[in-house]
Amino acid sequence: MNLRNILKTFACLLLLSGPALADAVSVDALASGGATMRDNQLREIRDVLRGGRGGYVDLGFNYIPAVTQTPLKSEYGEHDGFAFRHHMAGFAAGEVKKNNYLGFLFWLERSGWDGEDFLLFPRYSDFSAVRSVTTWGLSYTFAPMDLTVAGGMQHQNVERVGDIYPDENDSLLYSWAHLRWGHTSVQGSFHRSDWRSLRISMDLESRAVYGGRSSGISTYLPNIEVALYNGGDAGDSVRVSWEQNLIAQRLYGEVSFDFPSREFHSAALKYYPDPSRMIGFEATCLRRNVRSGAADLLWGGAVDLLFLRLAYNSSYEYEHLYRAKGTFIAEFKFSLATIDDFLFARGAPKSAPMETMKLEKKNKDNWKKDDGKIHLDQATGSAPKTLDATGIRFEKSGNAGGDK
Repeated sequence: MNLRNILKTFACLLLLSGPALADAVSVDALASGGATMRDNQLREIRDVLRGGRGGYVDLGFNYIPAVTQTPLKSEYGEHDGFAFRHHMAGFAAGEVKKNNYLGFLFWLERSGWDGEDFLLFPRYSDFSAVRSVTTWGLSYTFAPMDLTVAGGMQHQNVERVGDIYPDENDSLLYSWAHLRWGHTSVQGSFHRSDWRSLRISMDLESRAVYGGRSSGISTYLPNIEVALYNGGDAGDSVRVSWEQNLIAQRLYGEVSFDFPSREFHSAALKYYPDPSRMIGFEATCLRRNVRSGAADLLWGGAVDLLFLRLAYNSSYEYEHLYRAKGTFIAEFKFSLATIDDFLFARGAPKSAPMETMKLEKKNKDNWKKDDGKIHLDQATGSAPKTLDATGIRFEKSGNAGGDK
């Protein structure tokens, strides 16, 4: 049996087992979906603004094969339907003055639950919840200092929310701000005069795509994030996340904890055949708050390709598709970032395979410009040649007075 047949068999098993193992989506999970969307968009913007220049494009929508895989559980029973998520994003920054870059960004996501698996026109049943979040803003980067400032607005709009959900304003307006200097960034979200979230990140890992090293001990430094959330009457909460390169920027470990409860939130082991992250494989574990021993932990995984993501019980899909469990999810998508004409996936440390050698040579040439000499590496790998400027002297016959 070849690999293609194995994948087909595996997919059939997931389709057959999904409805039997799936949990219904809860009303509470749908009611809190707006905050999850807003926070996820700001986290993606943080990643994209790591370089402060270049561009980024993202398109995607989730597909769930069976209507029985994500039913809605309410006080009136269970209702067959689909949890859905459609998203798009774009960022572009150009040089307006030497080493000064001005950029514009736009993020849009539409998600919720509906009686039909639609792309453009929802069914709007009595139990539907359909909302969208739009984030836009401007950015400015001063490359010599690795300094980026950005800010803008977030709009949360309700298209349809059934009577079973808590009352919700049909149009909420938030503001956000972002500051990055070197490896550290601070990002905040505000609603009127109240802060909603604050994210502090230290991306210590050296990444060649941003002009850093392609190997060595500096590539094994961690990436740390501390996110604070204003929970209102429920109290504030903190989530601490740690990302660690384990092997050659191809194998990564991630873990996060919640405070003040001091509890484990999630962990992931991710493998990328190439550091550009065009293709990835992940195994995840998430704490579900069910408080029943081993059932408290949800184990899953995903295969992430350039145009398709296949996931089953993955922690990312669980959190962004309203805690859908035991569900096979396909996401048709396209996501690509670029800096200085080098292509890579969001968050990747290196460019696409065909361009990695060009990027490493470019960075190496920049490192070797010292002492007023320019060293040129040869393609054959031989020792670098050194070019030294020498003066030219002209002497007049019979004149001992000197040069002319």
